[in-house]
Amino acid sequence: MPPIRYVQWAAEAKARAVAKRVRNALVVGADTEVVLDGKVFGKPMDRLHARRMLRALSGRTHVVYTAIHVIDAASGDNTRGYSRTRVTLRRLSDRQIDAYVRTGEVQDKAGAYAIQARGRSLVSKIEGPFDNVVGMPMHLLRRLLREYGVSLPPKPEK
Repeated sequence: MPPIRYVQWAAEAKARAVAKRVRNALVVGADTEVVLDGKVFGKPMDRLHARRMLRALSGRTHVVYTAIHVIDAASGDNTRGYSRTRVTLRRLSDRQIDAYVRTGEVQDKAGAYAIQARGRSLVSKIEGPFDNVVGMPMHLLRRLLREYGVSLPPKPEK
């Protein structure tokens, strides 16, 4: 399955699993994946796997996709969308990779890095929404929820 279809499928599966258990709720499912050369880099299985992922991403540009799927559990009505961001990692030495892996941030992170924390130092360039790489593109979530009459507060000023 192509990466964008995979991330959309995963977001929908998460939303549908929850929507089956609730009645009058708006359910949001999301999935974020890192994609390099058409290959989906999920979450690392262990530290060795995280090292391999980071070596593959080192000095290269990859794409981060986040898909969101919203279901009105009462009616079954649903909508979806996705966001895309291009991220380039700096060229990383084995020593830098090992030091980052030791921070523990690699666990439970697509692509084995957390851009919102220490992993930001691994990144040389971002093209697209930062919050997409974190895992919840708020511009997309706001747009999808507006379809159901739900408005979220605006992004706070810095």
